[in-house]
Amino acid sequence: YLATYTLTDSGSFRDVAVNIKRPTYRKPFLGGFKNRITGMEFHNAGSQTIPKKRPDKGIEIFCRETQTVFEKNKPQQTANTTSTQMTKVGLYVSNRTDKLISPRKYFTAEEYHKRRLKAVIVLQKYFRRWHATNVVQKLREQMRLRLEWEAQEDLRKKREKEERQRREHEGKLNPKTKEDFELLYQALELWRQEETERINRTLTGAKRKAALCELLEQEAQVIASIGRHKLNGDEENRHKAILHFLNKCAQPKRWRAYDGKITEMDTPYILRSRELLEIYCSISRNGIPKDERIDVLLTLRRTVAEQECKLAQEIIELIDREFDLMSREVKECNLQGLRKRICTLFLQYIKTPEFNPEVTRILKVPPDPLMLYKNINFCHSCENYLPSSQFPIPANSRTIGRCRLCCKLDNEARQRQVFFKYKLILKNLRKSEADYEDDAKIVFFVQYQDLQYIIDNIWGCQSALSACSDLYDLVMVRWDKQQEWSPWNTILLTKDEADAHLKLCSLQKAYEETFIHRIKHKHIQAKTYFAQIPVMASFLHRSDNQVKAN
Repeated sequence: YLATYTLTDSGSFRDVAVNIKRPTYRKPFLGGFKNRITGMEFHNAGSQTIPKKRPDKGIEIFCRETQTVFEKNKPQQTANTTSTQMTKVGLYVSNRTDKLISPRKYFTAEEYHKRRLKAVIVLQKYFRRWHATNVVQKLREQMRLRLEWEAQEDLRKKREKEERQRREHEGKLNPKTKEDFELLYQALELWRQEETERINRTLTGAKRKAALCELLEQEAQVIASIGRHKLNGDEENRHKAILHFLNKCAQPKRWRAYDGKITEMDTPYILRSRELLEIYCSISRNGIPKDERIDVLLTLRRTVAEQECKLAQEIIELIDREFDLMSREVKECNLQGLRKRICTLFLQYIKTPEFNPEVTRILKVPPDPLMLYKNINFCHSCENYLPSSQFPIPANSRTIGRCRLCCKLDNEARQRQVFFKYKLILKNLRKSEADYEDDAKIVFFVQYQDLQYIIDNIWGCQSALSACSDLYDLVMVRWDKQQEWSPWNTILLTKDEADAHLKLCSLQKAYEETFIHRIKHKHIQAKTYFAQIPVMASFLHRSDNQVKAN
């Protein structure tokens, strides 16, 4: 307590007791100054409110303040007293443990360095032997792996060639695709040429004419047999195309979710297409029992009867006619024509968007009928009006010419060449150019006829490096991979050679000057041929300007 005196209004003093409470905590510094002489601190502001105590949780809690240890290193040298003792008068020191050291032969610094050099040479010799052993073992392992890889590659190529020959042989025995028939006609032409050469070489006069007439008859018989196979193949391919079209209509809608799973959804139109697909597969199946055939026809009748139109009435009439003929025990071989008519009309029913709305997504029919009159050209050979997509137009063509079907018939009747190999090379070339993503255009102007001219007449139908003449193994790639492909920036190589060529950084360092000169000469031949085409000439001038700029 502290006693103070207070002056009252009457002029007297009164004792007042003031309670002074010492704080048990340190007030936070909120700003102020300090007297350097007296050391007194003067605060700008302060508070007398006692801070709220944190509740005791029974756990010892430490603050985040740290204590930094200040270290100081100071070296010191302590005294170490030593002494020696020797024999003297009155003192005996034993020499039993002493060692007698005799001086050796003195050698100079030159001899010392010579001895060290000799030791270094020995170390280098053994290290180099160890290093050479490791290098030889590594090279031996690389050679073993290389020989194994070459053996595997040779075995793979041999198997691919055998498999290709087996497919070609099966295709000639049972042709189904266009490639199979091209190979058949090519084999027929080779056989005809061999037989003609043999007849001209061995026979003369009337015997020669008779042999040629017999050869002509044999050729006609073979062509007729190929034609029968073609009819069967076309029928089978048409049936496969129809099933592919119907399956495409009946497929559910798919999309990929955020988690990578595929979600499928069936709409009412898809369910309708799937129902029509099942009915078509049932009515087009042959060799089913009579009762099952009747159930299929009744299902078809109920499905078609839902709509009232002329097509539905025709299908119902044909179904009733088949019911009538089946009740009279007519043989199935006599009902094949009627059943084909039912399948054809029902397929037309399926392709009608009014009865199957899902086909509008698949059918390639323009919404405006007037668009059908655009891009229509006249074929002077078959005298038909066909869309422009049905005309093969080479880069050097100035007129429309004949349609694809007429060109195919002319090739089968006269030249009988195989074009699918060139088409395969062109397909691979366009795929590789699309992977560059540099807006290549020339490769999509070139047709397989132009590529055939480049391969046969300019490159001699063989690889520029290995002279390989197997078209199945040849590809066309860029000569300079920094520029887009063109007939004057290309090279014909095998697949392995093309992979190695595209990995090169500098053509001048990788190839000899004579080889580069020979490739440039072929490029000049291609420029001379394609410079006559106006469209290709513009690309030619542009590429020349780029070369000059570089």
